[in-house]
Amino acid sequence: MAGWYELSSNEGGKFSFVLKAGNGEVILRSQSYAGESGARNGIASVQANAPNDAMYERKQASDGRSFFNLKAANGQIIGTSQMYKSESGRDNGIESVKTNGPGTTIKTPD
Repeated sequence: MAGWYELSSNEGGKFSFVLKAGNGEVILRSQSYAGESGARNGIASVQANAPNDAMYERKQASDGRSFFNLKAANGQIIGTSQMYKSESGRDNGIESVKTNGPGTTIKTPD
């Protein structure tokens, strides 16, 4: 099964999205946006930038865990991954975003 985006809003009216792999695991989490259109623009940016390896910023947290940010052409962070125990886990996460990010399925909570 292909991955998908989940678009949601919080109690304060801010919107965000996550990108999920086909198994339902969250592989990328967005920032908060003031409106739904901003979040949808963020999804479009992930769709456009996900296949490009140069758009991934590979990072290491102070506790040694690895993670990555996906950046837009303007350098803004579009989404951040979960924390991984190893660099190879992080790199597998990047490959999953490259595969699932271009998808067009967007789900909203019922």
